[in-house]
Amino acid sequence: MSEHYYKQQRGLSKYYHLMRPHTLTASFVPVVVGTACAMLFTEINWLLFFAMLIASLLIQAATNMFNEYFDYKKGLDDHESIGIGGAIVRNGMSPNAVFNLAVTFYVIAALIGLYITIQSSWWILFIGAICMAVGYLYTGGPFPISWTPFGEIFAGFFMGYVIIIITFFIQTGHIHYVPMLFSIPISFNIGLLNMANNIRDREKDKKSGRKTFTILFGKSFSIIVMTLLYIFDFVLILWIIFFKPFGSLWMLIVFISIPLVIKAIKQFNRGSTPPELMPAMATVGKFNTIFGFLLGIAIILTAITGI
Repeated sequence: MSEHYYKQQRGLSKYYHLMRPHTLTASFVPVVVGTACAMLFTEINWLLFFAMLIASLLIQAATNMFNEYFDYKKGLDDHESIGIGGAIVRNGMSPNAVFNLAVTFYVIAALIGLYITIQSSWWILFIGAICMAVGYLYTGGPFPISWTPFGEIFAGFFMGYVIIIITFFIQTGHIHYVPMLFSIPISFNIGLLNMANNIRDREKDKKSGRKTFTILFGKSFSIIVMTLLYIFDFVLILWIIFFKPFGSLWMLIVFISIPLVIKAIKQFNRGSTPPELMPAMATVGKFNTIFGFLLGIAIILTAITGI
């Protein structure tokens, strides 16, 4: 087993790893794409953009901390667990400290959300509260979402679709089919990032009693679903480019990310154990980030050039 996975973190480093920074693009990308979509319709309020960005990052980081806390409490994490922040089992933080930090992040995000609400609509406060509840219930509560076959759906819907629509709405004051369309591949990619994690952890999750999609249908079928949804991402982009009013040839730049998809699928097919699948996880994370940023850039270029 690689020594990298067990390295103890100290000082500020342990807090940085606690947030699982490699996952934070799952909240950053939707804000970028939602704002890019808004640029097609209006001037951007950059203060609202940064407020939404910070709130989304705080909620994602807090969700990761709740994950760390509840998985430890349920005996799922130990010092050899891969893909965790390791704040409790390796870095010596108390479970209560992790939980309280997550709550603190939620409080700050709620205050920022209140500002966004005042600047836009009271619906934002309501929807934001639901998102925060889902973040907590993902691993907390009597029936954690992450223990069910619906974890990927919840992650993709709330972190992809909902964040993009909220981000678009606070800038424009209305909803539109454009951000809904562009939220589809982003939502799929976030859900598949979750699926990649479940493929890696399938053996340990099965022993713990979890009933994730991968446990119910197996690794091979999960990889097939992953492959088909990634193909759908690019087919949808092509359809938007050639058949929708806001389509643009700029959007062809997202196809630069295709080699990462091919690489990830090959790595998942070759690997079996968690250490062997970590490179595949990393590739999926890179793809999610690069695809999202390229799509955001393409939409921005479309808004600026009008072509």
